[in-house]
Amino acid sequence: MIAVDDYRRVAPPGAVDIILRLAEHVRGRRFLHVSGGRFGGGAAEILQPLVPMLSDLGIDAAWEITGGDPGFYATTTALRAALTGTERALTDEALDHYVEMNRVNGKKLNLEADLVLVHDIQPATLIEHRPGEGRWVWRCHFDASRPSRRAWAFLRPYINQYDAAVFSLPKFARRLGIPKYVIAPSIDPLSDKNRELSPREVTTILRGLGVPQDKPLLLQVGPFTPGEDPVGVVDGYRLVKKYYNVRLVLAGTGDAERESVETLAELREAAHTDPDIVILELPPDAHLQINALQRAATIVVQKSVHAGFGLGAAEAMWKGKPVVGGFAGGLPQQIVYDVTGYTVHSVEGAAFRIRHLLNNPELIARMGAAGREHVRRSFLITRHLTDYMALLIHLTR
Repeated sequence: MIAVDDYRRVAPPGAVDIILRLAEHVRGRRFLHVSGGRFGGGAAEILQPLVPMLSDLGIDAAWEITGGDPGFYATTTALRAALTGTERALTDEALDHYVEMNRVNGKKLNLEADLVLVHDIQPATLIEHRPGEGRWVWRCHFDASRPSRRAWAFLRPYINQYDAAVFSLPKFARRLGIPKYVIAPSIDPLSDKNRELSPREVTTILRGLGVPQDKPLLLQVGPFTPGEDPVGVVDGYRLVKKYYNVRLVLAGTGDAERESVETLAELREAAHTDPDIVILELPPDAHLQINALQRAATIVVQKSVHAGFGLGAAEAMWKGKPVVGGFAGGLPQQIVYDVTGYTVHSVEGAAFRIRHLLNNPELIARMGAAGREHVRRSFLITRHLTDYMALLIHLTR
């Protein structure tokens, strides 16, 4: 198991010492996380290393998982989509069943703790079954600023029963009758997705993916959805291709939603007519493959037009890559304009900035180095751990 001390070689100077001092104030307190699953992105990806690190610091850290039937999961998926502004049908029967499933979860799970952090939607209504005197906080990992009226009218009374709520950005929050805090997400620099890889490892992994390394590589990692705008990335690549012999790799996952299926079909058609467009459908746990792709890339693109606080830009910058991204979600917080990369509004803007970087190799190196230091200061798990312990001290003192 990776210990907190292992992060001294990657975290900013003094960061681990601050964590150890904070831990002295909360040693022995029970800090419980509750989420809808142990795998995938979002809450699960950060809790996998974070909970053991809390335990390593002497905190009684635990992680409980809610269960449910297919109807429960279908409703929570639709509810989350509706809370991010996508139209979804939410019937009274489905919502009642969701609440009932969490009543059952409330009886099965050990929810006694000094601080309970409830992540996202699946366990959100567990607040009705809180035991004891512990403080309860709802941790929202997505942009809830423009929810559908029906979804927010259902969820808001539950959220207002919490002692506080935590959002990734101030602009992601809604008006609530409880205190709100802001904690940005983070990357784990020692995980398979972000740890150092040798050039030989990178070459071996890319060979296995069928990606040659014979020309500059443009890369976007993300779901094949309209919100990530992979079709716009292809259009930008075509503008760049008129001047530079580059290859584009789009790596990510699809889903069964109609828009995602249509987007993936359009991308496959583009790849069929151009051998320098590579579409890689990867499983959710393809962490080493993503790591190798980002390390092999010349420039990373993250042209999202609708997003939460995805960390693809921070992951790429940690590997020393400049990022050309959109303005959606948390991208403007990660990309420091003209220092670690560029934020752009259009396909033409993305192509212009990519060409500018390709024309100035020394700028690619300089931005890459600046990006790594920006991530070291602001987006490593050590900063996240500090924020969570400060929250624990503040709410349980």
